[in-house]
Amino acid sequence: MKLLALETSCDETAFAILEDGEKVLANLVASQEELHRRYGGIVPELASRRHLELILPLAFEALERARISLEEIEAVAVTNGPGLIGSLLIGVSFAKALAFGRGLPLLAVDHINAHFLAAFLEEKKPSFPFIALVVSGGHTALFYVRDYLEFYLLGQTRDDAAGEAFDKVAKLLGLGYPGGRIISRLAEKGDPQSIPLPRPLLDQEGFDFSFSGLKTAVAHFVKDLQKKGLPVPIHDLCASFEAAVVEVLVKKTLRALNATGVKNLVVAGGVASNKSLREEFQKLAREDGFFLFLPRPEFCTDNAAMVGVAGYQRWLRKEFASLDLDVYARSQFPRYQF
Repeated sequence: MKLLALETSCDETAFAILEDGEKVLANLVASQEELHRRYGGIVPELASRRHLELILPLAFEALERARISLEEIEAVAVTNGPGLIGSLLIGVSFAKALAFGRGLPLLAVDHINAHFLAAFLEEKKPSFPFIALVVSGGHTALFYVRDYLEFYLLGQTRDDAAGEAFDKVAKLLGLGYPGGRIISRLAEKGDPQSIPLPRPLLDQEGFDFSFSGLKTAVAHFVKDLQKKGLPVPIHDLCASFEAAVVEVLVKKTLRALNATGVKNLVVAGGVASNKSLREEFQKLAREDGFFLFLPRPEFCTDNAAMVGVAGYQRWLRKEFASLDLDVYARSQFPRYQF
């Protein structure tokens, strides 16, 4: 079964073609980093316009890369939320038109669900149940996953997502956009223990996150140095900030594993590409004896292959969307009941 999937929830235009929900025949991502860099963040209207420019040629390129014709496609999967409404509408409108024109099933996919199902694109696949940490520019949340499409929220960020905090701190320090990769690169030359920064909510019960206070602590630290006429130790500050984020993410996730008794962990989303985060989870998996599943970086950032995995599962269950499919900015998930 060959499925075409597309993802336009934010600032990447992505197409993928999957065979039987696992084999990736094509996976294309057109980034808009250069477009938004001058503004220090994503401008929604510009993102929507660029999706509109790229979506049709990218679809044809995906078919060419997969070496198949449009007539061989049997279903269309598309992200319809959460994300930027304008961007989502471009992808969903394209998917509806294609599904209607070709008489194909339309499959609606939640972006966050797709992120942790990216683990099934790897040769080593998780078994159910597992705990999923989804950590990206727009989302930071922990889930108890019982099946491909059955999952429950354990906790989420109360303010900034982890990736959002990286971007805001990078902007504060004048480092550029996107902030995650820049801060991580500079952190490699710094001392992560040199600057005491807070670990928000780490000492409180539960699984919620908060990164706004950490961002504010960095701002106060920089302001105090500037008042004194002292230089900002960029490398040490980046290393200390990254260490604080990683520690909160890791310890909250370990708490979820211990509380549920689950031994399988999936870490997904754009921030899951962070080298320090990956290394810390890999070390703890060896020490604590849980099984870790980390998608390769190309499947961590926004992509359509992960959308295809989720869409295929809906196709198997005949959970087809109608042509009045709508988009949504935020997801609402049922809470896990202990």
